[in-house]
Amino acid sequence: MTDPNSNKPSSLSGDQPDPTVDAAGAQPDTPRQPQVDIEPDRPTPEQKRATDISLISESSRAQKQQKIERDSPSFFMMRGYQILLVLALIAAFLLAMVYQTLFGRLDQPQKMVTIEQGETYYGLLPQWQKEIPLFFASIAKAYIKSQSLTSLHAGTYQLPANPTITETLDILQQGAKVAMVKVQIIEGKRAADLYQTLQNTPGIKLEVLDKVKTDMGDVDNASIIAGLGLTEVLPQSVQTSGDPIVTQNLEGWFAPDTYYFGEGTSDKQILLDLYKRQQESLDKAWASRDPGVPYKTPYEALVMASIIEKETSVAEERPLVAAVFANRLNKSMRLQTDPTIIYGMGSRYEGNIRRSDINEKTAYNTYQIDGLPPTPIALPSAASIEATLHPADSEALYFVATGNGGHKFTNSLAEHNRAVQEYLKVRREKRAAEAN
Repeated sequence: MTDPNSNKPSSLSGDQPDPTVDAAGAQPDTPRQPQVDIEPDRPTPEQKRATDISLISESSRAQKQQKIERDSPSFFMMRGYQILLVLALIAAFLLAMVYQTLFGRLDQPQKMVTIEQGETYYGLLPQWQKEIPLFFASIAKAYIKSQSLTSLHAGTYQLPANPTITETLDILQQGAKVAMVKVQIIEGKRAADLYQTLQNTPGIKLEVLDKVKTDMGDVDNASIIAGLGLTEVLPQSVQTSGDPIVTQNLEGWFAPDTYYFGEGTSDKQILLDLYKRQQESLDKAWASRDPGVPYKTPYEALVMASIIEKETSVAEERPLVAAVFANRLNKSMRLQTDPTIIYGMGSRYEGNIRRSDINEKTAYNTYQIDGLPPTPIALPSAASIEATLHPADSEALYFVATGNGGHKFTNSLAEHNRAVQEYLKVRREKRAAEAN
């Protein structure tokens, strides 16, 4: 029992007194313990050694595993396959180079090749090296050395279409020269000169020109054009003209150059070949002509090109001469060019133009007729055709020889007359020097 009048708190049975509370009920002043960060347990040296040994064991096991893999047959087989693959690729590339070098084909038609004195087999290689992929000159040279080829002989050879280097070497080695006929036609010469050249060249089979008159002014144009079947290339006015020089005249239609033809080639084959070449040059230049040129048809351009060919042999002057004539035509001025007088005289021309020749009205004399002559007056080069249809940007209306090579171009008659006087002075000085 507890005394109800007692001031002391009762203590239930089994309760123990709180040692931190004194008899008065207050907590005694007990010093506080400082808070300290508790570090994790560090491994002991024995534990660290055990860990290191474990890592070493793992690394050792990995190395042993790699060694086992390397030592295994499958590893060596895989590496062997890789090496074989690389070697196979290298071998394939080398074989492709050898094949392309020896059997790669040029993209060209059947053609004649002229070998000059002193040329070697090695001199043939750059063309193949330029045009054939994977062509290796060193391989070709090694092949040439291995064949013990004899010296390359000068001459003209016929190569097949799309030849390989080995085919070409075989042909040259066999000395399979083709008996060739050289036909040289100089720019500015006439069709009559071409006909006579073919008639007088041994080795050419005459089909069209046999027993045909080819003297200038007396050419049997009707027989020639019928033999070639080229009537349709001429304007109607030329086909039906009553002038013996004009009628059915194929002047201008043959490309001048130096050609080689196989012995026995017919004059018809040669003339048709030269015609096709000239037609191609004319068509190409006409397709890209300047819009301001005063020519209505390709044939008119061919006529003008022949005049330019006769007026200058200086390549740089051709576009200027073309500009002068185009300017005069655009202004309705007569061309007044001496070569047209000469052509119209035919066989009567003896080397000099007299005043009476200038005053004579022929179908060709551009001092007496307006515009262009009825046909070309020579065989123009591709360069003259090109200049005709692409004249220089010039306002010149006149030109005259300087006496020292070339011409002086002027815009007015007064300037032209002074240039003429300068030319005459140069001629007098030269004559005086020759006389002394």
